[in-house]
Amino acid sequence: MDGDGGSLMGEDGRTESPNEAALLALMESTGYSMVQENGQRKFGGPPPGWDGPPPPRGCEVFVGKIPRDMYEDELVPVFERAGRIYEFRLMMEFSGENRGYAFVMYTTREAAQRSIHLLDNHEIRPGKFIGVCVSLDNCRLFIGSIPKDKTKEEILVEMRKVTEGVVDVIVYPSATDKTKNRGFAFVEYDSHKAAAMARRKLIPGTFQLWGHTIQVDWAEPEKDVDEETMLRVRVLYVRNLMMTTTEDTLRQEFSRFKPGTVERVKKLTDYAFVHYHSREDAVTALHLMNGALIDGATIEVTLAKPVRWSVCRNRLCVNDVGDLCIGTGDVERCVYPIFAGSSLSPASLLSLKPGQFSSAVTLLEYYCLKNSWALPEYYLYSTPGQEGKLMLIYKVVISSTRSSFMPDKVCTVLEDAKELAAQNALWNLDCSFLNGSSPGSLSPPLPPVPYGSLSPPPVSNSPGLLSYGCTRAFPYPLSPTTPQRLYIPPNQIPAFF
Repeated sequence: MDGDGGSLMGEDGRTESPNEAALLALMESTGYSMVQENGQRKFGGPPPGWDGPPPPRGCEVFVGKIPRDMYEDELVPVFERAGRIYEFRLMMEFSGENRGYAFVMYTTREAAQRSIHLLDNHEIRPGKFIGVCVSLDNCRLFIGSIPKDKTKEEILVEMRKVTEGVVDVIVYPSATDKTKNRGFAFVEYDSHKAAAMARRKLIPGTFQLWGHTIQVDWAEPEKDVDEETMLRVRVLYVRNLMMTTTEDTLRQEFSRFKPGTVERVKKLTDYAFVHYHSREDAVTALHLMNGALIDGATIEVTLAKPVRWSVCRNRLCVNDVGDLCIGTGDVERCVYPIFAGSSLSPASLLSLKPGQFSSAVTLLEYYCLKNSWALPEYYLYSTPGQEGKLMLIYKVVISSTRSSFMPDKVCTVLEDAKELAAQNALWNLDCSFLNGSSPGSLSPPLPPVPYGSLSPPPVSNSPGLLSYGCTRAFPYPLSPTTPQRLYIPPNQIPAFF
């Protein structure tokens, strides 16, 4: 940005803002520099007198729903209330208006958290409320359609040939054949910018590895869990198990060092969660069992990150090379016109991200497809309720895992009952890729119903998974509802009718 009294221009030649005088005054009073590049205007980065590397991960927040005619001279003083700003990045249109969102990097994590607490849903102008949430720099790409006979070393060498900044490759073995991969890998880069540049190079869909056209997208970023919370975790996440390994085997192996320490075990396909009675025993088992051999497979063991499930939306944002990315938070659901001549391409559920779904029913279907399971089957039951109302509840059966789930509430509306059942199933499946920003009104996981059983779990005193006023805890006998004629496997017919 020049300061000679002329029009404020960025490095790309765009007019930066109509309020030139106010921005120049802000720069003069703060000592921060300002420059526009790649569709964004950077204020600071570093700030005056800064000596050392940039702030660590977790110091940046995403700001959405900014009025399009609001600029740094109004925004910076608001965000300075939370702490010292390292860099403020406002996304800009060619016209000079902002694009409705920005990134604010503070010098400390505490300041970033304080800004979320103080400014999320803050009324920035009369009737205009902004949203503020943590922004995570994603350094990992998902690479799909990789030949299943390729090893981690081969994939690492190949990715380093075609992209720069590759640090590591994460490859998961097949659940049925540990000598093969699952047809995809995660590539870790040394910076978000390196990952974004690699994605830009590979994303057109015509790039091939070993003669295969690969699929490339951002990996779902792992949500940071604060240290205090992780210090209370007493559950282990175990992966790379054989399909034939049983829960009894896991209980025996993980309590061998101290019998009776394991509270419960939940195994799903080739991974499992082992719950301990105490944190100390969980940590001991982690050190003893990570890399152990069970039924011929070398297992990986980590502390399980607490799951906070919520059907939340994603915010659209732009990274530091101008690519469109995603950040967790609420966003308006919009419908746009489709114009004549628009090109349409077939899309599968797996090509989408969980944040693009508003329904737990769809999320559960996505989760099953992602794990190569059979689709969930819904069985509808009814019971007489108060005032003669017919109360409805679904039982969810996932045949691939030989498990079924039933919530502790009944509903008056069919769609509500199905959504409630899907949410309860997701809870019980420990759906770790659906970590949300807040638990909302979700109740704790319920014990799964024995496979093929009609009996619901014990009634919970929790408020329930959905905040519907029509839900009721049921102490009543249930009966199948005749109009619901979904596909039922032959071996299930005697159990339900």
